Amino acid sequence: MDDVCDLRWRPGQTVVERFLRPDGSVGQQHPLRVLSDDGRVLTAWLPAGTGIMASRLADGRALREAPLAERFRTARTSVPAIWHETSTLRRIADDEWSSVWWFFDAECRFQGWYVNLEIPLGRSAAGPDRMDGILDVVVTPDGGWSWKDEDEADAAVAAGRLTVAQLVRLRAEGERVGELVERRAYPFDGTGTDFRPEPGWPAPLLPG
Repeated sequence: MDDVCDLRWRPGQTVVERFLRPDGSVGQQHPLRVLSDDGRVLTAWLPAGTGIMASRLADGRALREAPLAERFRTARTSVPAIWHETSTLRRIADDEWSSVWWFFDAECRFQGWYVNLEIPLGRSAAGPDRMDGILDVVVTPDGGWSWKDEDEADAAVAAGRLTVAQLVRLRAEGERVGELVERRAYPFDGTGTDFRPEPGWPAPLLPG
């Protein structure tokens, strides 16, 4: 059997990006259609309308329905859901504390980038494993960028969901990404903004 570190996925294959919780349990799961993979960087597609596993609070509330002070102190559960109205092209590098998501509307017009700050956890046979870093970066098509969810990240540290050291590392990653944006360097140089999925591609499916 190949070592997990040597796993590579073929174009057209479906993999599942899993977001693990600090206790090792699996939270969200996103099925992705592989576009390319060199063993370190995976590029994949998640179209609107795809079935995913999402997270809710165990009491039934959506995460953002809970006051910030409760949001990271209440048990969570995974529930079936549908990926929202936009499609995403994703670049996920095994050794980077972020993944870059290109957002497209229903007509496949580029809407901007979302940089999901994450803790990389390697690859399983099913796909890449990550832990969501709460803090994120939003990048507009004209090259502006801003932090997102700074208050949530602070609340996650206070609740023990993230450590201070992890948040420092995540913020440093966001600063690194911001420098790339300001220089219009890859992946914020226009690469991928004209992406179109192959006609007739079915939506990727979660394993039954």
